[in-house]
Amino acid sequence: MKITLYVIGKTDNPHIKALTNVYMQRLQHYINFTLEVIPDIKNVKKLSESQQKTTEGDALLKKLQASDFLTVLDEKGKTYTSEDFAGFLQKKMNSGLKNLVFVVGGPYGFSDAIYQRANAKISLSCMTFSHQMVRPFFLEQLYRGFTILKNEPYHHK
Repeated sequence: MKITLYVIGKTDNPHIKALTNVYMQRLQHYINFTLEVIPDIKNVKKLSESQQKTTEGDALLKKLQASDFLTVLDEKGKTYTSEDFAGFLQKKMNSGLKNLVFVVGGPYGFSDAIYQRANAKISLSCMTFSHQMVRPFFLEQLYRGFTILKNEPYHHK
């Protein structure tokens, strides 16, 4: 199985970039992982929030294959413990899924088309995080999930 994380827009914050890179490197030990940035929208000030979400959603939909299992990271999604999230990953690997896709939306979230296409919705917290900060938080949980599956000492109960 391959895991892809799509994010909207690059980050200019060197600390977020560095922490994201740490967990991307760690994940390579466990799974074929790719992070792909969908470029920021041009002339965003001329667009409403809804138009921005639609434009971002259209760009994402063009990247997806019909067989991709799309999971949106959304504050209204299902919450998991780290152990339960590891179980979610194991079930997807056992199912023979080729590509598990996660997506972090832009600053205003997702378009209706993305919600309709999504196979699952996961929340990292009941709190709202910036779409930039979600990147390292999610990658750390993904890494933690794989260490749990391998019974490695990273995760403490």
